[in-house]
Amino acid sequence: MEKLLRLLKKYLYWAKLFAFGTFLDKRNAVIRKEAFDVNDDLMLLLFGDYLGIPNPISYYMLEILPYVAEDMEGWERRIQNRKMIIAEKASQFDFD
Repeated sequence: MEKLLRLLKKYLYWAKLFAFGTFLDKRNAVIRKEAFDVNDDLMLLLFGDYLGIPNPISYYMLEILPYVAEDMEGWERRIQNRKMIIAEKASQFDFD
């Protein structure tokens, strides 16, 4: 009986992992990607002068820099690698 319970727990564990991977993981990835996109857009508005976009109030944005300094390197890499933003958005919602 104990062996049957262990086997049942094992199958239940694998079924739970299968359901998570099938239904929830893709949706979580979409939400995470959208959060990164919103964050990237905000950083682009605030610190676009680092990428060559003129920003007349960049002097005042430097006060925010210590709070977002650890995110700057990853943000610059993500923004420079974005080629077609509309294609990225369409791929998020399976419009292939």
